Amino acid sequence: AAKKTNLLPQHLYPRTKSNAPSGKTGTTQASPLALHGGTPVRTKDWLKWPVWDPGAEEPILEVLRSGDWFRLRGTRVDEFEKAYGELIGARRVLATASGTTALETALHVMEVDAGDEVIVSPYTFIATYNVVFNQKALPVFADTDQSTFTIDPEKIEEKISDRTRAILPVHIFGLPAHMDPIMAIARKHKLAVVEDACQAWLALYGDKKIGTIGDLGCFSFQNSKNIPAGEGGAVTGNDDRLMDLCHSYHNCGRPYGKGASEYAGYPLLGGNKRMMEFQAVILFSQMKRARADFDLRLENALYLDSKLKEIPGIIPYELTKSGSKSAYHIYPLRYKKEHFDDLPREKFLSALQAEGIPCSSGYEAQYKDGVMEEVLSSRGFKRLFPQQRLKRYREEPVSYTHLT
Repeated sequence: AAKKTNLLPQHLYPRTKSNAPSGKTGTTQASPLALHGGTPVRTKDWLKWPVWDPGAEEPILEVLRSGDWFRLRGTRVDEFEKAYGELIGARRVLATASGTTALETALHVMEVDAGDEVIVSPYTFIATYNVVFNQKALPVFADTDQSTFTIDPEKIEEKISDRTRAILPVHIFGLPAHMDPIMAIARKHKLAVVEDACQAWLALYGDKKIGTIGDLGCFSFQNSKNIPAGEGGAVTGNDDRLMDLCHSYHNCGRPYGKGASEYAGYPLLGGNKRMMEFQAVILFSQMKRARADFDLRLENALYLDSKLKEIPGIIPYELTKSGSKSAYHIYPLRYKKEHFDDLPREKFLSALQAEGIPCSSGYEAQYKDGVMEEVLSSRGFKRLFPQQRLKRYREEPVSYTHLT
């Protein structure tokens, strides 16, 4: 007969006092898992997100009643850009409609064009490489460092070709990528660096805020984010020329900044990627709690660090060298089933969720999704890239490390 095993090792079961015989105290026994009909470890509700600030209601009504919802007729987006720059230590900020449009704007300004290649981590939300595809360029995946969940700098140079235009490091879950070697490689090969900091508000690398290290940084303020506005994004940078170009591109190609008065009409390529005025009011309100929330997330994460490291088979993230603080948009860890009687990860997740502990499987290997083949088989990509390059590109992802 097959050996019957418990769902989890004995030491991971919730512990409760037993009905010990009279005169015997301190005896405990394992209670059933919630998955097996037991009482969940946590029954209280978790904090609902986003958290609304009633103080933002009147300013939003003022904007709505004014009819000045468009940033070129109002002042709220300008005010938010200034405040966000002060928050993260960036000289310039450009508010956009989303994190995706921020990335599109930054890649365009860094001259990522049709037929180019951009090096990026394969472990990210799909928007990171969708924006590369939208530039008619190839997102080339350099492997992930399993311990940090971020791109492995040692895997970047082998991916550089004569078509490579930029490196797009992702600070996934708010964890800082290892920016010093990334910047060194970029300067050596004359490549642009655009930071995907869409999940990394206030995260620190050394003494620098994430999003201020590369040529440009990009943030998201989507509904689930630590600083939310439903939708919204920002490009950050310290180079006035680049930021002026970003502003022009996001505003239908209208020239902006020094020398703008010399132009008439719409002489530059652009699109409408602007943030709306009432989004900026929401963000201005949400920023009031950003530092306190950051400190609380850090405190909670350090507590989890101290407890989870005691459990064999549960491996929390590691910060990269010089990575000072994560934003902890999500707390990441790896699960090793060999420490749990080979229990499948999906079953382990189900057990945690039944106990009232939210936990998900994280990002999957999205580069194997149908979107990849759809793009590579398109007329445009067949014209832009040699057949052999696309064949090699299709074969490359199978060798990438998968985070488990």
